[in-house]
Amino acid sequence: MTSEAKNTWRRADASRLTPHASQRITGVILAGGRGRRMGGVDKGLRELRGKPMVEWVLERFAPQVDAVLINANQNLELYARFGHPVIADEIGGFAGPLAGLQCALSAARDPLVATVPCDSPFLPADLVARLDTALQARQAQLAVARTGNQPHPVFCLCRRDVLPHLTEFLAGGGRKIDSWYAALCVVEVAYDDEADAFSNINTPEELMAFERSR
Repeated sequence: MTSEAKNTWRRADASRLTPHASQRITGVILAGGRGRRMGGVDKGLRELRGKPMVEWVLERFAPQVDAVLINANQNLELYARFGHPVIADEIGGFAGPLAGLQCALSAARDPLVATVPCDSPFLPADLVARLDTALQARQAQLAVARTGNQPHPVFCLCRRDVLPHLTEFLAGGGRKIDSWYAALCVVEVAYDDEADAFSNINTPEELMAFERSR
């Protein structure tokens, strides 16, 4: 863990959380994967420093949006204990984050939907505000976080009216996020000043490393 990542961890207080300023936004935590690299264990429910990872994500993400949904395909009752609606993919077979986004867009009632993964407990406290600013300024359909030359498409903000386009893409067998949004008006938003905030925990070894980095 880098020194900046440690600082990112320490800055998880509510005083740094930045609310968005435009239309209402539904936030979606994507927890619908199999957790293969975590040994087949549901990553969002793995404990980090005494709390499930999804709880760390909720603490940072929920204050930035108007409503929260959790996308999960297993352990739905356990996720429901965190006090937010839990929605499963409409497409079976653990079809990936786009399937989670599709069901979220179907369930959301707000004009904008933001997504984050369940295994990134250090996500930026100003994530949604900065994505929203760029989305509105460019009149884009989708805003995606980027660090350096690396986009992070699961950290995104999109307009709910992209749902028909996404549904058609999935129905045609599409699964890759970058292939889907290549046909949209997309703006990438640089977070080079918060690059370590996008660190995620995929394996038991990575989880242990963060446990030891107190």
